[in-house]
Amino acid sequence: MELMPEFKLHRPETVSEAVRLNGGSETARYLAGGTDMVVNIRRGIEAPETLIDLNGVKEMTGIREDADGLHIGAAVKLQDLGAHASVQRDYAAVAEAARAVAGPTHQNYGTVGGNLCLDTRCMYYNQSEWWRSANNYCLKYRGDICHVAPGGKRCFAAFSGDVAPAALVHGGEIELVGPRGARRIPLVDLYKNDGMDHLALAPGELLVALHLPRATAGIPSGYVKSRVRGSIDFPLAGAAVALTMKDGKLETLSIALTAVNPYPQLVKGCDAYLGKAVDGELLEEIRENVRKQAKPMKTTTIAPWYRRRVVGALAQRIVARLAAE
Repeated sequence: MELMPEFKLHRPETVSEAVRLNGGSETARYLAGGTDMVVNIRRGIEAPETLIDLNGVKEMTGIREDADGLHIGAAVKLQDLGAHASVQRDYAAVAEAARAVAGPTHQNYGTVGGNLCLDTRCMYYNQSEWWRSANNYCLKYRGDICHVAPGGKRCFAAFSGDVAPAALVHGGEIELVGPRGARRIPLVDLYKNDGMDHLALAPGELLVALHLPRATAGIPSGYVKSRVRGSIDFPLAGAAVALTMKDGKLETLSIALTAVNPYPQLVKGCDAYLGKAVDGELLEEIRENVRKQAKPMKTTTIAPWYRRRVVGALAQRIVARLAAE
């Protein structure tokens, strides 16, 4: 790790002030928990001239119920999200995902917004400056070759956030505020299949809240991930599922994946399973469908084929568990 570089630090008290201080500058960064951002700065991956500390912005804190469902401030700590009674009761996958992030210290500092906007990860990118320079950097940062796929011109760094897939299966939406105003969009529209530029944020735009709709409150859901060290690591593969049963058959089904593509993805083709009993044959079909849509590359020390097999098994396991409850 390198020493922190020189930068200007601002501590705004409102969202509008934070957005004004950012101004859409390419050298400004928002900072909340900093569990990922600060590490990247000390590695020389990020070199912001301005940091905007969001911890004093009260309007981005708190979890409350409103007419639409559950409003979760982007500055809410992951520890508080995972322990919140309404989240545990009505959006179980989200609570499970929050409790699965890294370790307790990270959860006590890390925030909802930070986890949703987490940078993509690759073993050729998340390294020290001297290591990356010795390898002529990579396509994602300062280089012109993707070491994962040297013959192409695309970055395959993987998204590794836990909260996003859980919020996706519950139909989550996000509130964004930027220099050009505010907007509310489906969470799925935040992400792009691009390891170098995976967030569809306008310059200076700030994610201020996550909304979980009332329509999906109480739907059985769950999240499970695989990682090298169970006490702290990011996911090598993760799956979230939400489903309902009627007369012993699937009535609704939503599956989302993380860490096996540059973006958290909703699995396509789930409607084909509706109206069917959750038996061994159907579970095998679901597993194979998930595996086909997972496209992990050599972004970690764990083989891509293994991560693909694991994510299919995780989704299958959650579907079986929820269908039997």
